[in-house]
Amino acid sequence: MDTGKRTILKAILWNALGLASMCLVGFLMTGSLAAGGAIAVVNTAVGLTSYILYERLWARISWGRSHG
Repeated sequence: MDTGKRTILKAILWNALGLASMCLVGFLMTGSLAAGGAIAVVNTAVGLTSYILYERLWARISWGRSHG
């Protein structure tokens, strides 16, 4: 099982990649760095929070794990 710190670091790094790509997509869709950046920041905040909660929930579930 991952520690809480590992889960948070994984989430931060994954969301940094998502932030960069969403900022680019937002800019390409709107033509505005401000709008693209705002879309990216909101998306990243929601995604980061969701990912951490999801990972911690699954860390408590033993179903499907091999014990060997």
